Amino acid sequence: MELHLMHFLIVCPLVFLAGFVDAVAGGGGLISLPAYLIAGFPVHFAIGTNKLSSGMGTLIATAKYAKNGYIAWKNAVLCIITALIGSSIGAKLALRLDDYYFKRLILVILPCTALYLMFGKPFIGEKEAFPLRKMILFSAFIAFVIGIYDGFYGPGTGTFLLLLLTGVAHMGLKEANGITKAINLTTNITALVVFLINGKVLLPLGIAAGVCNMAGNYLGSHSFTSNGHKIVKPVMIVVIVIFFIKVLTELI
Repeated sequence: MELHLMHFLIVCPLVFLAGFVDAVAGGGGLISLPAYLIAGFPVHFAIGTNKLSSGMGTLIATAKYAKNGYIAWKNAVLCIITALIGSSIGAKLALRLDDYYFKRLILVILPCTALYLMFGKPFIGEKEAFPLRKMILFSAFIAFVIGIYDGFYGPGTGTFLLLLLTGVAHMGLKEANGITKAINLTTNITALVVFLINGKVLLPLGIAAGVCNMAGNYLGSHSFTSNGHKIVKPVMIVVIVIFFIKVLTELI
């Protein structure tokens, strides 16, 4: 697919903004994926290229957690394996769905995901720990299910993982944060490989947007604001409304 300067001018600033939002309050995927669709890319190219740019940011975050010893690798191994399988299934399912119907599906999924992440997140806290084997099995199943979601679509994956690992698998918050990063990186890379094999990734744009994503993430993580969620919610809403109008116009 041919790239033009306008594609970079639309996508890169929005993906930079997505990185900033992700660092401040989470939910950057709600901006980065619509960015590609607003620029006029077919859904499969949008998702595939978004996997590359968002994956670059996830790689940096995961590397930081691993370097600081925040990932319990022994407990994460089975989760990584099931996440890999789930993400592969999700990405293959996404590629089977026609672009026209995929856009209709996103018109339903995106607003629901956005509303939940912005207004409906329950408290994430510690629960009485399960026995280790039970916790790992629950975590592996969660990684598989969310892996399918991330391979198929993606936005909100990190938040959903954290909520489920702490709330359902009864994992400690610190460990859940680390394993969430490992699972998220796995699902990103796996889905990216599937989309790459099928020729649905625009490498020059994805790499440029990935650099912007990392820059936004870096700036966001070094910008203190006590009203982070209040600042990013209007930004998310504006981008989603623009995306919604554009897709509706195309479908009509």
